[in-house]
Amino acid sequence: MAVTSPTVAASTQPHRRSATSRPPKRRPGSLTPWLFLVVPLGLLLVFTYLPVANMIWYSFTSWDGLDAVKEGVGFKNYVDIFTRPELFRVFFVSLYYLVGALVQLALALYFATILSFSTRFRNFFKGVIFFPYLLNGVAIGLVFLYFFRPDGTLDALLAIVGVQETPHWLGDPSIVNYSLAGTSVWRYMGLNFVLFLGAIQAIPGDVYEAADLDGATSWQKFRYIIFPGIKQIVGLSLILAVSGALSVFEIPFIMTKGANGSETFVIQTVDTAFRYSKVGLASAMAVVLLIIVLVISAIQRKFFPDEKGDLV
Repeated sequence: MAVTSPTVAASTQPHRRSATSRPPKRRPGSLTPWLFLVVPLGLLLVFTYLPVANMIWYSFTSWDGLDAVKEGVGFKNYVDIFTRPELFRVFFVSLYYLVGALVQLALALYFATILSFSTRFRNFFKGVIFFPYLLNGVAIGLVFLYFFRPDGTLDALLAIVGVQETPHWLGDPSIVNYSLAGTSVWRYMGLNFVLFLGAIQAIPGDVYEAADLDGATSWQKFRYIIFPGIKQIVGLSLILAVSGALSVFEIPFIMTKGANGSETFVIQTVDTAFRYSKVGLASAMAVVLLIIVLVISAIQRKFFPDEKGDLV
């Protein structure tokens, strides 16, 4: 009977294990990861970058949206935007929504801070605050259209507390934008509330315990712990708020059609393209709005850089 030398067995066994447990070699330049990106990149190209490129091209033409021939006019459309006050004046309406967006952020941050800690019925209040964001914008516009109408819900509530003479909330040019901006605050506060709530709850609890041991007040916890920990989320929400204030469309279009001094830049752009058949000019207006939003976003990124927070 043959006897295998222990030295030979020991030398062959590790070789057998390494041969069976060796991971397969990955081929250099494999196309598999890129194949998963074909569909999303294709959708992004077709539905985002290609329409933007067409819009920029249309902005240098006098196309009416129907003719097959698109006659080039150079920078005439852009000159008209900055030389015709009625085209650029509507940007002042965005100031009402910008102030409303700042109020919205402050309220969302306040409620998110309170409901992040032990509070009675906090789950109920979370649902109440976030629920308006789940509703369709058209439905919200119709609901508040009846809410602000003469002898409507708001007037009935004010009559209960003794207020008999109320203004025309949507008919008075001096107050209509306040009403519309207030509607936007009610609708979009839930989104910022959820963003702030998630960011605050991501802060480690040990930090709060250390603050309690040091005798920190609630304001000191917010100033030195909560706000620095959610600084990036605040910056993101501020960018979205400013962009939304400049491009607001849904609420004023549904409720007033832009009447009584409530016309926004986007409503004016849509009317220019589809009511007055000036697609070239409307495209130039859209390009100008896009550039303004990009510039403001770049400026805000300087104040809220993408750096990792100290507490997370």
